[in-house]
Amino acid sequence: MMTNLFSIFDPSTNLMNLPMNWISTILGLLFIPYSFWLIPNRHFIMWNFISKKLHNEFKTLLKNNYFNGSTFIFISLFFFIFFNNFLGLFPYIFTSTSHLTMSLSLSMPLWLSFMLYGWINNTNHMFIHMIPQGTPYILMPFMVIIETISNIIRPGTLAVRLTANMIAGHLLMTLLSSTSTNMSFYMIMILIFMQIMLMIMESAVAIIQSYVITILSTLYYSEVN
Repeated sequence: MMTNLFSIFDPSTNLMNLPMNWISTILGLLFIPYSFWLIPNRHFIMWNFISKKLHNEFKTLLKNNYFNGSTFIFISLFFFIFFNNFLGLFPYIFTSTSHLTMSLSLSMPLWLSFMLYGWINNTNHMFIHMIPQGTPYILMPFMVIIETISNIIRPGTLAVRLTANMIAGHLLMTLLSSTSTNMSFYMIMILIFMQIMLMIMESAVAIIQSYVITILSTLYYSEVN
């Protein structure tokens, strides 16, 4: 039963022995018509509104580390994760963010680039950051070990947080949809209502997780400067 349950996350669409499910990671771009970038409309206004809000939020978090264009990578990361999370709620569309392969491919390069930039350009700051201000001398060796471990597991926690939230919601919807056999009409209507509410909740989770991952990445970047 558990094997069949988790098999909904297995890539299963092949073309010439090549997995085609991962194409869904760029599927969001296909829903943006060419006229969207040229003619101002309500979708463009909404996109521009969200981008400006995110820009102001990330600019505040970066503080003295902000320079022109520095928020673009985090805004792009937000929309990329959001499209993959949201499109995964539609039937027969592969949810790439429910795999650690995808989430680690996003978090690991970001974390590694932040660490390399910090240790190469701000070595003294990185050493100072390992020991919080006011730490007793006897606890300093332990704080260095704790801070080092917390830095190393950061890409893993980002990836697991995103993957676990995507898997949990999809498993709940799968479990609810598989219990509709041999039920009364009223129970089926209650089940449909629960499915609708769960879909609304998962839509909110898709947005929240995109925002959380992006905010944490921004904070990690601000710490290395």
